[in-house]
Parts: sequence; structure tokens; C-alpha cells
Amino acid sequence: MSRLTAVPLNGARSGSALARLATVFALTLACAGATTGLLNAPAAQAQTVSDGSLSFSGDAGDYISGGQSYSYATSSGDGLDTYASTDDSHISVSVNGANGDWWYLDLAAPGGQALAPGDYTGATRYPFNSAAEPGLSVDGNGRGCNTLTGSFHIADVTFGPNGYVQKLDATYEQHCEGGSAALRGEVHIDNPAPPAVLDLGVSVGLTGKASTLDGKATIGGTVSCNAPVKVSVTGDVTQVAKKVLIKGSYATSVDCEPGTPIAWTAVADPTGTTPFQKGDVEVNARASAVDPNYGQLVTANQTAVVSLDKSTSVS
Repeated sequence: MSRLTAVPLNGARSGSALARLATVFALTLACAGATTGLLNAPAAQAQTVSDGSLSFSGDAGDYISGGQSYSYATSSGDGLDTYASTDDSHISVSVNGANGDWWYLDLAAPGGQALAPGDYTGATRYPFNSAAEPGLSVDGNGRGCNTLTGSFHIADVTFGPNGYVQKLDATYEQHCEGGSAALRGEVHIDNPAPPAVLDLGVSVGLTGKASTLDGKATIGGTVSCNAPVKVSVTGDVTQVAKKVLIKGSYATSVDCEPGTPIAWTAVADPTGTTPFQKGDVEVNARASAVDPNYGQLVTANQTAVVSLDKSTSVS
């Protein structure tokens, strides 16, 4: 059986963790018989390790290490990145060595369980491990196992929100292609406490305008946040007037800053021939923004009854 050899990507960061994540995801979808946590729990965005190290060495005959020893640390100028699945079942660590080396370590708990201190035996190649098996993979510098067996021990692990890896201390052992030669290593990560998740709020003002010139409704409200973000506000305006259903959608965006709520206004154009009129309407508002720290979409919703007054200006 031929060995699977990784092809370096172009660019300075040939071992890009995010590029590899996309490749692994595509391979996983293509593997009909594989069952992995990646399908059900996407990874959070990669984070730079502020203080960490990764090292390994191999027996003579080990394909990945070539029987050599490798050691990398942030204190030595090597770059380490990490990311985890949002259910904390999988951690990946990537190395961008100052000497040009690039390596990856993947550790995954069986059955989508959250990784926790303890021994994980009977591991097979991540991401093609079955739901009953832990997942493990050490690869890089153009070398990878087609199949592998191994184990790992987690001495300590601490997660923050959305797969943030604050702390990881683990050792691992890997055997390629069922061979007796082993690769053994350890990884240590100590990151700062995780930043707060994005807290987003939206409100709908209780008054608005119905234009007698173009039939559109102008409504508004405020958004609030705990981090600077661009917030998209979308929704619908619904009114029943003289037994006729009048409905229109709207969309706008505002730059939100922590502190004082930021005002938003939008115009809803009726979809039919009947214009919005003076009176009560139902307005639902959905605010959405991407968390700048975790890359996750955050939303907030509110529905309110709004009183429209007549306006003689064009909305």
C-alpha cells in the first residue's frame, strides 16, 4: 500500500491550519464510510498560541519522524496555532517552524464526547476514526500515515467558548501502517483566559412613518453590543388594513460600538399594490454580526407592535 503524502501549499504559511481544515473537511465528506465529530461540530477559527510547545521523536523505521527528534516552542520563535471543534471533541495544533518545518497534531475523543483528562487508547487515524474510536494524527513536512494505531493521554485541558483552547497538556504515541516503530511526543499550550463572546441586542421603536407619497413604511430602533462590530438588521413589517394584508421587508446595517445603543432606521416597501397606512403594524427585527474573536454568527431578535403616523415625504 502506498503512503499518503501531503503536498505543501504555496505561500509563506504552507502549513496553514485553516487551509488544512478545509481539506480535511472535504476529505471527510468524500469518505462515505467515515464517522467523525467534524461533520456535526465545526471548528472555531484558529487562534495563535501565546505560550506553547510541541515535540516528538521516533523509533528507527518510523515513517513520520524518520527516526529523528523534533522540538518547537513559541519561546524559540516557532509559530503554533490551535483550534477545536465547537463541542470540544477535537483539538488540532499546527506548527509553523522558524526553520520552515510544518506539522499537525490532531486529538479527538470518541463519539463526539468532549476531550477531558484521561487515557485514550485504541486510537485510529483522524478524521477517519469510527464513532467508537479516539482519533489521532501526527503528520506534516510532506509525510502522513494511510492508516495508524495509537493512543494519547491528556493530563490537563481547558476550553473557553466556541472551541477556544486555553490549556492543553498531552502526550501521544502513533504507529503508522500497523508497524511496531513508534512516534512519541507531547504538546503543551497555555493561552490567556478567553475573551468574552459577542453579546448583541436589538430593539424596535414603537413609532414609525407611513408615506402618503410612495406607500413605504419607515421604522427604526437601536442595537447594542459589547465589541465593535458591523451589525446587519433585517426583518418584515406586516399590517392588516381594511381586511387587506400589507407586508414588506427591510434591511440595513450600522456600525456598533460598546456603550450607548446605536440607532438604526430602515424602509419597508410593500410587496403588493396597497400602501402602508396610518395605524398599527407588526415589526420583527433580526440583528446579526460575526463575533470578532470566535468567528461565529451571533443573532438577536425582537418583535413589536409599532404605530405608524402619516408622512408626506418620500421614505
